[in-house]
Amino acid sequence: MDKTKFIALLFFLGLGIQQSYGQKYRFKTSGVSVLEKKENGKWGKWSDLDLVNILVSLDTDKNRIVVYSQVIQLYEIVVYQAKEENDTDIVHTFTCKDNNGDGCTLSIITRKKQGNRKQLYINYNNNRIIVYNIFNV
Repeated sequence: MDKTKFIALLFFLGLGIQQSYGQKYRFKTSGVSVLEKKENGKWGKWSDLDLVNILVSLDTDKNRIVVYSQVIQLYEIVVYQAKEENDTDIVHTFTCKDNNGDGCTLSIITRKKQGNRKQLYINYNNNRIIVYNIFNV
């Protein structure tokens, strides 16, 4: 009986440790801009930066990113891509599906040479890109 209790204790400790690896990140936005392709297939111009103050959460336990705008944007993370880093940027990229089931790529980019400014890019199959300026909460 002591051996069974010991194994059960190890199981529950292991389960607790495994769950502690998931992380939650919270950001606030300070601005948003949109870029869309025209009918001729060429990119238009970035929209004027709109000042917005909304919450964005990245929850690796639930494999999702949520943008709490007026219409909540829920992105299910399908693939965590490898972190990329160069002289100017650190890029964390996620292959996602939005709440309509449409595929998209989300990237959190840290601009090293701009005071570590962060941006969230939401790229819909190279037809529309939404960018949020974000900062840690």
